[in-house]
Amino acid sequence: MKHLIAPSLLAADFLHLQKEVEMLNESAADWIHLDIMDGVFVPNISFGFPILEVLKTVSRKPLDVHLMIVEPQKFIQEIAATGAYLMNVHYEACTHLHRTISAIKEAGMKAGVTLNPHTPVHLLEDIIQDVDMVLLMSVNPGYGGQKFIDHSVAKTKALKDMITRKGLNTLIEVDGGVNFETGKRLLEAGADVLVAGSFVFKSPDPKQVIADLKKL
Repeated sequence: MKHLIAPSLLAADFLHLQKEVEMLNESAADWIHLDIMDGVFVPNISFGFPILEVLKTVSRKPLDVHLMIVEPQKFIQEIAATGAYLMNVHYEACTHLHRTISAIKEAGMKAGVTLNPHTPVHLLEDIIQDVDMVLLMSVNPGYGGQKFIDHSVAKTKALKDMITRKGLNTLIEVDGGVNFETGKRLLEAGADVLVAGSFVFKSPDPKQVIADLKKL
């Protein structure tokens, strides 16, 4: 499978959000990555369901929804109602992770599990076969534009080795500090989906950057 690019709307111009989404519609982007933050699980607040409801009316790309919140299991039906393709929950936020993953799938979405930079991949040994994707944070979650954590490359390879050993097709997504150099290293380590926020939206030509990321 050719790798996927999921631009993160967190770095977009919120004053012209429709215009930004229309740009993504016309670009080579595969998904639109949406970070929902509650100011509790992470030290920032982003946007919530009203924005998702609006986005589903203008986006022609699948919505990849990443919940950086406490008790994400409470909002599965609300996320499903927005037409989201994939719902990502943090390992660190879910006491009953298997139950949450099952409920996400029952709601008609793909299910993802996210790991913070300090969380080792071996903790997924007993759940990896049940998830469609694992999102590895290569920065500390909460803010865009942070420096890439270099150990994320080795972490991606370790996760890929686990997936291969178990004979699974689970996707690996990486989010944080992704650019041409780090993106190439992550893809070589086994990543399938690259999330890029500031690198895309703060560039003079976001569509060209997305196209170039697809060519890595």
